[in-house]
Amino acid sequence: MKSVFQLRQVTRLAGPCIPALMLLSAPALAHHPMGGRTPGTFLEGLLSGFGHPIIGLDHFAFLLAIGLLAIGGRQRLLIPAGFVLMTIVGTLAHLAGVTLWSVEAMVAVSVLVAGGLLLANRRHHAGLLGLLGAAAGLFHGYAYGESIVGAEATPLLAYLAGFSIVQFCVALATTWCGARLVRAASTAAAGRLTRAAGTAVCAVGIVYLGLALHGAA
Repeated sequence: MKSVFQLRQVTRLAGPCIPALMLLSAPALAHHPMGGRTPGTFLEGLLSGFGHPIIGLDHFAFLLAIGLLAIGGRQRLLIPAGFVLMTIVGTLAHLAGVTLWSVEAMVAVSVLVAGGLLLANRRHHAGLLGLLGAAAGLFHGYAYGESIVGAEATPLLAYLAGFSIVQFCVALATTWCGARLVRAASTAAAGRLTRAAGTAVCAVGIVYLGLALHGAA
């Protein structure tokens, strides 16, 4: 019953956000860094790598969520590190011709799961978060690979370095800022902030899952 109540609460709170998120997501889905052009130099590869996790609202939401989920954990550095490592693996898998199905839908599902864990507002086992980060990283990285297909070695390496750096920095900055807010707030206020963040992340996941399913139809 509690899970049903939480689902209704998410739907009620996220509902007004969804139309706005759809308007924000459409340009992000249509325009990748470099305007969709394959990077041809080291600088272009680096800038494209920096931009892709930020332009994609689903990727960015997951980074914020995994950073918040890592608050208070002893292995809080390992969780985002594992995610970043698997995004590299996912990108290389894409370039190697490995086929993963329903990539955009799985990315959206990972965002929904991360948002749901935030909504639960409890300390989660590091192994669970590590597994979520690794599995999500594979699909997020596979999606990143689309922007670098056909690039030469130099821009490819710069692209991998760019998105690895920006993802790790965003996740760590979120963990640090979130931890400071939690310490400064009361227990009740911290819980409300966590659930609000979970609701926002779930809203992003709902929008992108709907767009992915619509595109697959």
